[in-house]
Amino acid sequence: MSQADVTAVDFWFDPQCPWAWIASRWIHEVKEQRALTVRWHVMSLAVLNEGRDVPRRYREGLGLGPVRVCVAAGQKYGPEVLERLYTELGNRYHHEKAPKDRATLKAALTAAGLDPDLAAAMESEEYDTALRASHRAGMDQVGYDVGTPVIAVDGNAFFGPVVTPVPRGEAAAKLWDGVLLVTATDGFFELKRTRDRKPVFD
Repeated sequence: MSQADVTAVDFWFDPQCPWAWIASRWIHEVKEQRALTVRWHVMSLAVLNEGRDVPRRYREGLGLGPVRVCVAAGQKYGPEVLERLYTELGNRYHHEKAPKDRATLKAALTAAGLDPDLAAAMESEEYDTALRASHRAGMDQVGYDVGTPVIAVDGNAFFGPVVTPVPRGEAAAKLWDGVLLVTATDGFFELKRTRDRKPVFD
């Protein structure tokens, strides 16, 4: 298969978001069915919700720490390490319900083969300029009244999908094909129904 036959996909995530995590595992399923290459980028729900009136419990669950560490790792090793670091963080946050503290970040970094001392970045503003630039690069394509994930493919960007549990196998590929079809339609903005279940991690 030539490189021209491979579709480049950009995926913006905040590792703390359960819905982005499910979508990221869906993309991994799609890669088994369709020729994709995925470039991973960070965005921040904490930055997105600055100055907004959001529930206190939700705001307290957000933080810049995990995203800062992702940015620090990307700067030290290159953006290709974000995929495996995100996987290690996501497994700990969403499956193991690990706290979003330095110990969890160090464990994820170590498991990803990265320097565990990068966990110190969680409390540093050194990476905030790059973090916000990455955040804007994703959000500017879809607007600021949505969240994460943001996916861009072939000049077309969209928020979502918000789905649970993770679609597997051919079901994942069918959803991918459908999402691309509707979001590539000129003037198409939204399909939505009220969520009636919490994220299911299986």
